[in-house]
Amino acid sequence: MNIPFHQTSLIKTRDGSNSLFSEQFNTSFHSLFGAIEESKHVFIEQGLKPLLNTEQKEISIIEIGFGTGLNTLLTIREVLQKPITINYHAVEFYPIDFEKINELNYFKDDTALDALFKKIHHQEWNQTRAVLPHFNLTKHWLQIEKFKIPIKADVIYFDAFSPREQPELWTEDIFLNMYSMLKWPGKLVTYCAQGQMKRNLKSAGFIVKALPGFANKREMTIGLKV
Repeated sequence: MNIPFHQTSLIKTRDGSNSLFSEQFNTSFHSLFGAIEESKHVFIEQGLKPLLNTEQKEISIIEIGFGTGLNTLLTIREVLQKPITINYHAVEFYPIDFEKINELNYFKDDTALDALFKKIHHQEWNQTRAVLPHFNLTKHWLQIEKFKIPIKADVIYFDAFSPREQPELWTEDIFLNMYSMLKWPGKLVTYCAQGQMKRNLKSAGFIVKALPGFANKREMTIGLKV
């Protein structure tokens, strides 16, 4: 499979964790105030953790924008010691080359987590593999606009580049597709709080809620399917 790699350069964020700058889209993959802390604030605290406080024994997650793999790794870290099965589907059309992955310093001092980080990046595209006995990962290499699978997710981590860089990924049609792939109830979480994006979410059927954003961002957004 001949997959072209994303052209990126390494940057350091304020919490000490590395991120990448996209030469293709002229933007960073994470907040410069902290890659790890931003992902935890948006996707783990607001997306995953509320589900872990329920009686569910199995959770399905869709991630739009696999990127550096940080959201996947933080999800693995959060459920390592929990008696729950995770089915994780990550979508990406512009993967990162392994040389850049090796320069990312997420949990480098934790040998087990660092090994899992390498494992998820070396996993084949479009194949389902058990990263851990209770964590099933499928990485989908295709355009987000063409993504459609017959599963129903509990939560969608919507982590595409912003509407300024990729306006085609924040449309009503995209969110209608996301809505159809969520369970009832289900939710979509994103760092973005743009007005038109929220109107598109509402038009697609979501109940839209604003929550405090990370660092210098006033808000983040949750779209509820209830």
